[in-house]
Amino acid sequence: MLNLFFKATILGVYLLGIASHIVVFPGQSGPIVQTMSLALLLIHALECLLAYRYIKLYSGPLLVSLLLSLLFGLLHWMPLARKARQAALEQSPQ
Repeated sequence: MLNLFFKATILGVYLLGIASHIVVFPGQSGPIVQTMSLALLLIHALECLLAYRYIKLYSGPLLVSLLLSLLFGLLHWMPLARKARQAALEQSPQ
C-alpha cells in the first residue's frame, strides 16, 4: 500500500512538471517542479545502469522493465532484487 502511495507521488511530480509547461504556476514554482522532475528522471536513469542485473529479471519485456525503472526507480527494481536474493538463499546448500 505504501509502495502505491510513493508511485502515485512520483507520477504526480512528473505530471506537475509537464503541466508547468502549459499552465503558469504561482510564485515561480514552475521551474522548481520542472527541475525536480528532471532530477528524478536523471537519478532513475543512473539507477537503471546500476541495477540492470535486477531490472532484467522482470517477468515482462525488458523495455517495459526499463521504462518502469525510469519512472519509479527502486520502487520497481528493489522487489525484483529481493526476490532474486531470496531465490539464491533457497538454492544455496545449508
